[in-house]
Amino acid sequence: MVPNAGPTPRLVLTNRLVTVMAIATGAIVANIYYAQPLLHQVSLAFSVGSGAASLVVTCAQVGYAAGLVLVVPLGDRHPRRTLVVGIFVMNAAWLALAGAAPGLVVFEIANVAIGAASVAGQVMIPFAADLADPARRGRVVARLMTGLLIGVLGARTVAGLVAQVAGWRAIYWISAGLMLVFAVVLRAVLPAEAPRPQVPYRDLVGASFSLLATEPLLRRRAFDGACQFAAFSALWTSLAFLLSGPPYHYSKAVIGLFGLLGIAGVLAANVAGRMADLERTRIVTTVAAAVLTASFGLLALGRTSVVPLLFGVLIADVGAQGVQITNQAIIYTVSEARSRVTSAYMVCFMAGGALGSVSSGLVYAAYGWDGVCVLGTGYGLLLMVGALADYARPLPAGGADAPKAGAPIPGSATTGSSDNETGARPISG
Repeated sequence: MVPNAGPTPRLVLTNRLVTVMAIATGAIVANIYYAQPLLHQVSLAFSVGSGAASLVVTCAQVGYAAGLVLVVPLGDRHPRRTLVVGIFVMNAAWLALAGAAPGLVVFEIANVAIGAASVAGQVMIPFAADLADPARRGRVVARLMTGLLIGVLGARTVAGLVAQVAGWRAIYWISAGLMLVFAVVLRAVLPAEAPRPQVPYRDLVGASFSLLATEPLLRRRAFDGACQFAAFSALWTSLAFLLSGPPYHYSKAVIGLFGLLGIAGVLAANVAGRMADLERTRIVTTVAAAVLTASFGLLALGRTSVVPLLFGVLIADVGAQGVQITNQAIIYTVSEARSRVTSAYMVCFMAGGALGSVSSGLVYAAYGWDGVCVLGTGYGLLLMVGALADYARPLPAGGADAPKAGAPIPGSATTGSSDNETGARPISG
């Protein structure tokens, strides 16, 4: 059992607060994706090949995974308002270093640090889940994930447009200033909390991995998330190289605009959130996994034709976000130590993304776009295996230590609520 503090008064989660948290989540997670549409320019600026330049994205993802392990669990120990504000301030400092980097090594180090300091959203999402009424938790998580998704997609578009006007370094300086603005806003609007459980830091970090060992539902969804993000990252890491070369020869601004195709993923995120509240998670996962896998067939046709490429990117975003929202709605039924649950899940998720990025860069250098599409299909098929396992071996939706329906949530910001999602029952399809 995870140690918990006594009950605390229920804090109110307003629509305005959810909106601010969603925007802030999108703004900070965008920092680890600014480099994706700029990889061609980065490779030229530092005189390196596409494989070396693609490691910049991997560095940011590795840093993000480190932050998930070392920083996010602190949300179960320290007041999350103070923790979130501090993360935003640190992020601003590392963004400034990236903007001034004299060489690739410094730029990669800065991106590792930016990734580690971009986990504030993964502190705020479980915070919002604690504050939310259990019957609306899936939709609240979906709204924050919508903000995150818009940040990921907008990062590519904004970075491309800014680079076209002011050079590829400018986006890092602009974002550094934006992070300081958000630090001030969040300090004002996030609710204060009662003292958190004083769990030793070593135990706090170790608990994330022990949850993976003891919770089969978390393990399964972490596997699904890793495969989904590996496929997604394989696509986006090499897309800039495809679009900047023959037959397209697109500008930085046009390459960035491809990120707007993922707006369809925003719609998928909200639908998946509603379906999670209706306990239709198994169907959503299976359909979304099939959509993501099938998208690589269209993407392969996009090597020489822009129309199937456009539809392939759009469909891939829909499938990826359907899987991700469903996963995050489900994992919050595992334990009330939601920061640690988030840490465990997202470490696996980002590990999949890092694998997808580095393998995509290597495969593109050796086999071109066709090889990347085969790679993405392979990751998608692994995801399908995980999705179909939900039919072969359904798992309880609540962990062994999760409170039963109607039990108060100890040590969190939400008490006295009935949680119809935490009883031990098979996942509905």
